[in-house]
Amino acid sequence: MPSVVRAFAPSKVNLALSVGAPDAGGMHPISSWMVTTRFGDDLTLKRLPPGTPSRYAIEWHDDALRRTEIDWKLAKDLAVRAHLALEQRLQRELPVQLRLQKRIPVGGGLGGGSSNAAAMLRALDALFDLRLRPQFLEHLAQPLGSDVPFLVQGGSSVVEGVGEVLSDADEHRTHLVLVFPDVQCPTGAVYRAFDELRGEGARLEPARVRALAAAGAAVDTPFNDLADAACRIAPRLAEIRAEVESHARQPVHVSGSGSTLFLVCDSAVHADVLADSIGAKLGVPAVSTVTARPPVEEVDGEPRVEEPMHGDEDGDDDDAHDA
Repeated sequence: MPSVVRAFAPSKVNLALSVGAPDAGGMHPISSWMVTTRFGDDLTLKRLPPGTPSRYAIEWHDDALRRTEIDWKLAKDLAVRAHLALEQRLQRELPVQLRLQKRIPVGGGLGGGSSNAAAMLRALDALFDLRLRPQFLEHLAQPLGSDVPFLVQGGSSVVEGVGEVLSDADEHRTHLVLVFPDVQCPTGAVYRAFDELRGEGARLEPARVRALAAAGAAVDTPFNDLADAACRIAPRLAEIRAEVESHARQPVHVSGSGSTLFLVCDSAVHADVLADSIGAKLGVPAVSTVTARPPVEEVDGEPRVEEPMHGDEDGDDDDAHDA
């Protein structure tokens, strides 16, 4: 059985996000074109002897551009919760030592915590040779957060419902610049502001989302129904967005509920030059990246080899317990 697995937890970007009015339970249905990128966090799992308590370490990567205090309890960390959820579902202990090195800013609308949870599930599957189907892991991930099911496999998908309905979308190679303002946009506050701005008049536009996903993103085509709400609760975000637009001379978009901004570029060179100039001239950290599926996990120093998998789509296959 493997000893060490390394996994990559990619950031996600909403290239299109349509939000509907809340239902009776206060949940907002969405239709979103989500993509993963080559910018993300590194997760390393070491298998521990049976009966050994698991250990977790979360820290900022040396090249992280926007750092905040890691002050949350381990029991609330999504990667830790994903580990405990899989142990509970399989009814067996999976003792590990985790080292999570973060680059994705906390609360940046890039799905950092959700991607950590998804990477943890993939890494556990590889480390303990569980051979679980991605659909099984997506089902298990649903209670952890609306972005987690998509991030189990990543790539390019239209995500609907409250994150549980996934449809594969074309994988266009899209060059991006991610900009990290020192601004907080709590998700709950953004949705409350969205309700104040849109009220019961909010309408989903799945056809618009699907059309954009089919065509691919251009400089000015991404849209986000939460952008105005994020700028309303964080006026500084609106100011920085205007500054970056003036500097770049092109539209600047908001990912998720904020606060990360992004720009679509026509080449890697364009993205590199623009990211460097935003950081140097505006003093706002920025990084160039490109859309991509997460790389396969590294198992004891070698790329993971795909094996037959167990577990059905709804997570009820008894094979999952025998893996």
